[in-house]
Amino acid sequence: MPLYKRITINPATNVLIWKIEESLESLSDGIDLTPHCRKRVDGMKSELHRRGFMSVRHLLAEAGYTDHDLYYDEAGKPHLRDGKCISITHSFNFSGIIISDREVGIDIEKQRDKILLIAHKFTPIEEYRTLANFDALIRKLTIVWGAKEAVYKLYAQPKVSFLQHINITDFDFDQNRTTGKITFNGKTSWYEFEFLEFEGFTCVYTLKKMDTPS
Repeated sequence: MPLYKRITINPATNVLIWKIEESLESLSDGIDLTPHCRKRVDGMKSELHRRGFMSVRHLLAEAGYTDHDLYYDEAGKPHLRDGKCISITHSFNFSGIIISDREVGIDIEKQRDKILLIAHKFTPIEEYRTLANFDALIRKLTIVWGAKEAVYKLYAQPKVSFLQHINITDFDFDQNRTTGKITFNGKTSWYEFEFLEFEGFTCVYTLKKMDTPS
């Protein structure tokens, strides 16, 4: 399938999402991987993960890049060689990237009941008792989890706790946006988040607010 969705946040920031329906062979056709990335994909036991990895290379192509334009730092955070910032995500049959001239993060999550089993590890679950129904609870927890994953990718500092250091401001579903902050090592930084839901999945992406110190 071609590109599933493209979102232009501002002239320098774009989100691209791919729905993975092709075979691994089809996704691999015409894609030239670096030796590092070839080793990575060959080491993946799951074909779903391999297909996700290769679909990201098609998203890069949609944005005008190749695998050779991408590199990873010692913490495993991806970067583009032209200086642009990038974040990458993959969940089941969807993958996504966000590219910007600002620091960014993105996460796609499948909406699943099992999030209730881990919710206490990333957010004060008692804050959600006022939600009208079970489906709304799953949706909101998935957005909060995705927001924390996205900003964790952006921040890229070890020992940051989802529960203790990352706070997401409460929001209404129809707003499709919220804010949040990371308070770590005596410093606080604020972030802007936007989210969308499609086919039982949630995508959240974030940019660091321009008017806050590092």
